[in-house]
Amino acid sequence: MKTLLHDICYALFALVALPVWLPRMVLAGKARTDWPARLGRGADHPRGDRPRILIHAVSVGEVNAIRGLVERLANDRMRPEIVVSVTTDTGIARARALFGDAHTVVRTPFDFGFAVRRWVDRTRPDLLVLVELELWPNMTRIARQRGVPVVVVNGRLSERSIGRYRRVRALVRGMFARADLVIAQNKAYAERFAELGAAEVLVSGNMKWDSIAIRETVPGVEKLAEELGIPRGSPVIVAGSTEPGEEILLRDALPDGVRLVIAPRKPEWWDGVAANLPGCVRRSRRERGGVETRYYLLDTIGELSMAYALADVVVMGRSFGRLYGSDPIEPASLGRPVVIGPRVADFRDVVAAFVEGGGIRQVQAAELRATLSDLMASGDARAEVARRARAVIRAEQGGTARTAEVLLAMLSSRG
Repeated sequence: MKTLLHDICYALFALVALPVWLPRMVLAGKARTDWPARLGRGADHPRGDRPRILIHAVSVGEVNAIRGLVERLANDRMRPEIVVSVTTDTGIARARALFGDAHTVVRTPFDFGFAVRRWVDRTRPDLLVLVELELWPNMTRIARQRGVPVVVVNGRLSERSIGRYRRVRALVRGMFARADLVIAQNKAYAERFAELGAAEVLVSGNMKWDSIAIRETVPGVEKLAEELGIPRGSPVIVAGSTEPGEEILLRDALPDGVRLVIAPRKPEWWDGVAANLPGCVRRSRRERGGVETRYYLLDTIGELSMAYALADVVVMGRSFGRLYGSDPIEPASLGRPVVIGPRVADFRDVVAAFVEGGGIRQVQAAELRATLSDLMASGDARAEVARRARAVIRAEQGGTARTAEVLLAMLSSRG
């Protein structure tokens, strides 16, 4: 009955919000998504003799965070089958690129009861692993009905999220209580999960610190620079995961003689960014810049790591505008000094660790031009920030191994 009530609520909400979400999906090109899979349809995945773990990661960030976890689980002596399930189109593409050769990748359906039943029946997991905060009423209820333990890994409940959940505590408490275990990133998040009804909570650390190996470069970076037309040795600032309006701030803060490669977070923002960067070269059109080109728009998916490897300095987007920050771990792991703004609520702990260790420059918008000029003028300053950032990463690593150990123990106990 509760599943039916949730389905009715979902349907009513979708109907009322139709004039808002449908035009947005059409304009963003998301209406061409895999609708049958979003309703739980797809190929069956027959079981073998090995245990099976179904890991749900909503999008690109969560998919990247589980790279090390998937590897550690798959290499265990039990050799569990891994099925990675992802919600968004960009997340599906990333998961297939990372895991498609060795593991099954499927689409996570909407949380309608009939769709979730199909999804669970097709994948037949022994353990359902949800990344960060992907608890859903019908998903957790149907997993419980099927006898499948539910574990939240890399659990994260931000100040914004806990505030919303507290207002509807009575409605969501059962959903949190149906999680057999929450493995949280830190003590504060653990306490918030417990407050909302999670029965057992552990702290493991943030798996994102483990998700990216410390390395000097990325395969394909030289080809990317050549195809964009960036002359060898040119000073470059890369801005990753930006939001609308930040391109104007970056344009006005760009030091003389420096080139800007900018990668907006969402495809629907690409055209607007291009309009604010006169003469920009667009990667999706295979345009090639010349000596006078200052702006390069990375309007593609899956090439941001290569762009970071091109940079002398990286600026993290969604931190100077209205949103809540982007993850600075990847560019820092590549030995690139990172500059970030004040808006970092979604990555507060990560940024705080970098700031405490001197491995990032956090500045206000008004300070951006001076900060970029100082860093671009001093190779020693850039190298010191990068060195300190890598030291922070090494000190914070280990969450993935601790998480894998717990999951494998749970899986073994079911055998």
